[in-house]
Amino acid sequence: MADTGTAAPTTARVNNPNKMARRAAFDPTVETDKPQDYYDRIKEKFAEERDKRLAFRPEGQLQYTSDFSGALSRYETDPWTEERIEREPIEDHVECLFIGGGFSALLTAARLRERGVESIRIVEKGSDVGGTWYWNRYPGVACDVSSYDYLPLLDEIGYMPKSFFAKGPEIYAHCQAIAKKYDLYDLAVFQTTVTGTRWDEKAKLWRLSTNRGDKLTAKFVIVANGTLAKPKLSRVKGMESFKGYAFHSSRFDYGWCGENLEKLKDKRVGIIGTGASAVQIIPHLGRAAKELFVFQRTPSAIDIRDDIPTDPAWAASLETGWQKERLDRHVLGTKPDPDKRKQIEAMPRELRTQRYENHNIEHQMRIHRRVEEIVKDPATAEALKPWYMHRCKRPTYDDEYLPTFNQPNVHLVDTDGKGITEINERGPVFEGQEYPVDLLIYATGFEVQVTGIYNDIRGENGLELNDKYSNGMRTVFGIHSAGYPNLFIMGGYQASFQFNLTFMLQTQGFHIADCIKYARENGHDTIDAKPEIEDWWVSEVIRYRGTTNRNRECTPGYYNFEGEDNRREDGNYNGGMWQYCEHLKEVTGAYEKYFTFA
Repeated sequence: MADTGTAAPTTARVNNPNKMARRAAFDPTVETDKPQDYYDRIKEKFAEERDKRLAFRPEGQLQYTSDFSGALSRYETDPWTEERIEREPIEDHVECLFIGGGFSALLTAARLRERGVESIRIVEKGSDVGGTWYWNRYPGVACDVSSYDYLPLLDEIGYMPKSFFAKGPEIYAHCQAIAKKYDLYDLAVFQTTVTGTRWDEKAKLWRLSTNRGDKLTAKFVIVANGTLAKPKLSRVKGMESFKGYAFHSSRFDYGWCGENLEKLKDKRVGIIGTGASAVQIIPHLGRAAKELFVFQRTPSAIDIRDDIPTDPAWAASLETGWQKERLDRHVLGTKPDPDKRKQIEAMPRELRTQRYENHNIEHQMRIHRRVEEIVKDPATAEALKPWYMHRCKRPTYDDEYLPTFNQPNVHLVDTDGKGITEINERGPVFEGQEYPVDLLIYATGFEVQVTGIYNDIRGENGLELNDKYSNGMRTVFGIHSAGYPNLFIMGGYQASFQFNLTFMLQTQGFHIADCIKYARENGHDTIDAKPEIEDWWVSEVIRYRGTTNRNRECTPGYYNFEGEDNRREDGNYNGGMWQYCEHLKEVTGAYEKYFTFA
């Protein structure tokens, strides 16, 4: 095999485990050093690339499907369980029921246990807890947030991650350890999908139905589907006609590929997508397959990963509470410095925006230089350069992906923003050229932050939650929605965006557990958001959403609803994680201000 080029990062991480994972931060008070024309030309290129993609796929989110009925049903089959658990339908009551068994459920359930709640049930589609980390077991699966920050409850579990970035199996095992420690397996129901959640006003409880014929009731329901729970496929003409083997990346079939991908040595493999999952999978496919075809619509921004093992001496030096102190430091680090804030606010808005954009462009051009340094073929290197602002798409961190394209058996099929538009019985077709493959992998992502996945949620007066949201999302903190008593929604829109998702989920989990504790201790049957508080929070979301042009200026992706024009309230709260945490803290001791109780 030809020389693949160096996989080493161009800049080594300082061997200091106590550092946060490297993330870009732009200071508008610092002037950039190039003529403004330089940045303007690049920004014009960003706009050109965005507009081109919008013209090719004007249907926005409708370009994907998560309807796996009929011929597509095989793409949702659980490959991690050998057989269906046969059981009789359940008909009983619990105090707290979680829809979903990922980190959202595990973290909140742990806090409920600490507050004395015993009757807790998890209902999960998979065959175990773990959520995203149950489903995603593809080769190379790992987290791109520092393990010391991402893996929660390290003190409580008594665990130290093996390296700076945790691998998927390690994270999955950690989820299982949390469930065991807090006795969450006792009432858990797996291989089961909640199909209906209805509020019974007379009985003051929720009635839930499932695909297994269960009739469950619960006083409190926590919707914990997760933000990346349901796989989606690109709608491609003829995809049902493909005669080879195919699966979604979250349903990776080692039976067909081999435990170490050894069965791919004489196979032609195609993978559609170059997002976060594909970036981790492709180096492994490149080493294993006879030929690999990578079908790209929009390249990812590939930054340095530079993983390091955990230093035993550093780990031994830590005292109980170290992780909380670390996370608190991280959040406090986002608190605006008063003097810096005054300096920024004193700047003309136009200049402030310009400086932010210029620093952002400098960051992306560093990514471009990294591509040029690693990828030998100039045309391939050019196609792998991301032409959009930092964080328009999910940033990725990998040291093996780019060198993979130096291998003679790996072919980048850059569709110049169009995406694959046809698949015949032999494989993908692009601009008249056919790419016959034995295996086709869809690394096309997930439905993002969809509250009612598989589930018809009806509150007071039988109003379905999506119908309430038809004119714009309406929540308090992205957790509560007026008219849906005792219902809590985790990880959804109108909550603060946090790259370290588990920190945000822990924050929400503490809040939910405290709300339930308050209701229990004060003899309340129900807790519901006040409509006027809901109005206030929606206005806050709109106010801070107005400070970003992501939806209008970014290249299409799930961060911006695939470029669709959307309502300003239908997104994350952009006031910052520190301020979001402060809002939740204000609720403590002032529950009657925010909620009605009965």
